[in-house]
Amino acid sequence: MRLLGESHKYHLDEYAQHKSQLPGRRLQWLTALREDAIKRFVALGFPTPRDEGWKYTNVAPIEKKRFTLPTIRAASAFDASIVAGLALPGTSMLVFVDGRHVPELSSLRPLPVGAAVSSVAAMLETQPEEVEAAMTRATPRASTFTALNTAWMSDGLFVALEAGVELVEPIHVLYLATTPDTATHTRNIIVAGPNSRAAIIEQHAALTDAAYFTNVVTDITIKRGARIEHHKVQDEGRAAFHIAAVTADVARDGHFVSGSHAFGGVLARVGINVALNGEGAQCTLDGLYMPNSRQHIDHHTRIDHNQPRGTSRELYKGVMAGAGHGVFNGKIVVQPNAQRSDAEQTNRNLLLSDNAEVDTRPQLEIWADDVKCSHGATVGQLDVDQIFYLRSRGVDDASARALLTYGFAAEMAERVSFAALRDRIDALIRARLPQPLEKLA
Repeated sequence: MRLLGESHKYHLDEYAQHKSQLPGRRLQWLTALREDAIKRFVALGFPTPRDEGWKYTNVAPIEKKRFTLPTIRAASAFDASIVAGLALPGTSMLVFVDGRHVPELSSLRPLPVGAAVSSVAAMLETQPEEVEAAMTRATPRASTFTALNTAWMSDGLFVALEAGVELVEPIHVLYLATTPDTATHTRNIIVAGPNSRAAIIEQHAALTDAAYFTNVVTDITIKRGARIEHHKVQDEGRAAFHIAAVTADVARDGHFVSGSHAFGGVLARVGINVALNGEGAQCTLDGLYMPNSRQHIDHHTRIDHNQPRGTSRELYKGVMAGAGHGVFNGKIVVQPNAQRSDAEQTNRNLLLSDNAEVDTRPQLEIWADDVKCSHGATVGQLDVDQIFYLRSRGVDDASARALLTYGFAAEMAERVSFAALRDRIDALIRARLPQPLEKLA
């Protein structure tokens, strides 16, 4: 066990003081889970750059900051037009403000028989056994932040689909941060029964530019032949800290599609762990990160091929401007029993300034002999020949650079199948360009 520092004492004291206010406090199994998690947090300690998995990401600013729990705001005190401006047409929408579901701001459309879409806090009141089954079945990799999330979990999205159920419209879950110096710990639980289908859009946005902390865990169970798309759009406030973990357990012939698009926060990290646990299981992981100024955005992915004939495809792109720092650490592990696995991993990075930085580490670990696997990474700057070509056609230098940068990043928006989300990501990309494209003649 690591030495108990002031930060740990603070979290222990805060937990002891506020645990009676957390959802599900009368449920013995959840209380035991929370108590075990806070003990695990103390045992693990906050990671440091000396820990291999956190070599490039220093979370000391999170450790030093004394975040508090946000107070519950009344829906009447919130401007509903803000939510309307962030809504995506053609979706069912669940809104969470400072980590708590606000039904009055949400708009859940009629669901097919066999589909349950709710908040975790509501499920703990009405059907706690459903949450218990999901949380005790999920086995996310041990981490300080997952432990904190389990101990402090306030709410989150709950989706359960029975066999053969298909949600035609995506579920848009909007997390809004409004209060400085607060921490929210939300848990998303998604269980897809055999041959079911659904798309989940998880969006994080802010109404404050002050510091706050978002710590979110998403547990996804995909049973035989099911398909889940999970798109994450991270557009936190400029001084925010964002730590996220996504775990997906994919059974035979199941398919997990992940899109992670990271734009906001001063320090942000997403860890995505996928276990292909059934023969013929598939996953597709796409990602885009665009840090500028002094932002630090980190993506860690791990795909475990545990059974034969699994397929994985992974493409991440980064655009670093100003003094922005991007990190990509992707690992694919092919276990001895996973013969006939097919895996591809690609990471491409674009540096727009002398002070921009990226650390990329693609990895393959293969223990089977009948596989098809490849990985690679590139880091470069804008092509001077392409800039010259555009300049020769009358485009000024700044606009030429903006156009080429947009062309590099926009591929990741184009890979999104849902039009409204594709347009939203495209707008976020355009907002990050050094010059608006509208100025091009």
